[in-house]
Amino acid sequence: SIPRDNGLGTREELEGGGLVCLPALAMSSVSVPPPKCLQKTFVAPRRHMFGPGPSNVPPRILAAGAEPVIGHMHPEMLEIMSDIKSGIQYAFQTENNMTIAVSGTGHTAMECAIFNAVEPGEGVLTAVNGIWGERAAEMAERIGAKVNSIVTTAGGYFTSEEIDQALAKHKPVLFFLTHGESSTGVVHPLDGIGDICHKHNCLFLVDCVASMGGAPLYMDKQGIDILYSGSQKVLNAPPGTAPISFSERHFLMKVFNRKTKPVSFFLDMTWLANYWGCDGKPARIYHHTAPVSAFYALRESLAILAEQGLENSWQRHREVAEYLHEGVENMGLKLFVKDKNARLPTVTTIVAPPGYDWKEITSYIMKNHNLEISGGLGPSVGQVLRVGLMGGNSSKASVDMVLEALRDALRYCHKSKV
Repeated sequence: SIPRDNGLGTREELEGGGLVCLPALAMSSVSVPPPKCLQKTFVAPRRHMFGPGPSNVPPRILAAGAEPVIGHMHPEMLEIMSDIKSGIQYAFQTENNMTIAVSGTGHTAMECAIFNAVEPGEGVLTAVNGIWGERAAEMAERIGAKVNSIVTTAGGYFTSEEIDQALAKHKPVLFFLTHGESSTGVVHPLDGIGDICHKHNCLFLVDCVASMGGAPLYMDKQGIDILYSGSQKVLNAPPGTAPISFSERHFLMKVFNRKTKPVSFFLDMTWLANYWGCDGKPARIYHHTAPVSAFYALRESLAILAEQGLENSWQRHREVAEYLHEGVENMGLKLFVKDKNARLPTVTTIVAPPGYDWKEITSYIMKNHNLEISGGLGPSVGQVLRVGLMGGNSSKASVDMVLEALRDALRYCHKSKV
């Protein structure tokens, strides 16, 4: 039967207006019935998210995301976007006006950077020491760029000399480098690379999804032209928003002198710059409906980082990572990245214990400790276990839980005799 008031009016009002036909209700016109799975209440499990991401979202950020939804062009929303911009500028250590959060994950920001900086037929050079250089190369290939890559072994990184030689050889308009390579656990040195790129008239694009807030990073001082990150790592916000910033001296000359439009309307920075109030125009034009609740959460996460202080966050992540490294080695396990200075503070890669099935280890830990750690990704698949301790999860108490879970797994998981 129809409720007395279902939001459209009372039953009497609907019937009086000729909107309800009772026989029609008994004989439904839809051929696909309501799914039974959606008639059950879903309750998300509570877990220790100690993999490479996403990380646990603290109550304060969850509460911010649950605030009432307002319009994506309301004055209050524009103020929130301005706050987000300021928070990203602080986290990136940049004064770039062209600083926004893309509506999407880190992959969206990666495409935004490449699609706006590169035109078909232009050259791109990617540094591949893990999966993200591979992904950047594929994205550039898809828009018709001429892509070359420099490749090193998983767990390694490139010298400035190697980068300089590759830029001189290939003469790209864009050079891509991952600062925090979460698939291999490497934090790549950045000092001096921006100057090398600019010497070769090349834009410097850096992925800091896994490193922002967890390792020292200075966009302006290090000459980075395009820098992007994600919300779900150190910031501890839900996945779905991606901070990104563009240098005005180098990148904007490229954007406003393109011969062709970017292949994506959704990621066209001439539109996004206006929506975010970065183009100096008095009026903002509708581009897309922003994820309002996700922006609430992102603003709150950036506020927490600002309250803690970047340098304090960098130091805490380094100290907690070193505590984890010591505990792992005391168990007789080995760290995948040999150079201590190249170990990413947010994501630690542990050499998969010989004789064990890494999948059995991660499954056992999830089942018996309600704790997520993961295996490798891309070139590190089958070689490592990855432990991510980011943002609020970066604590010695979290390390102790991880170490106890690992000890337990190594006791009870099957070990081959070979």
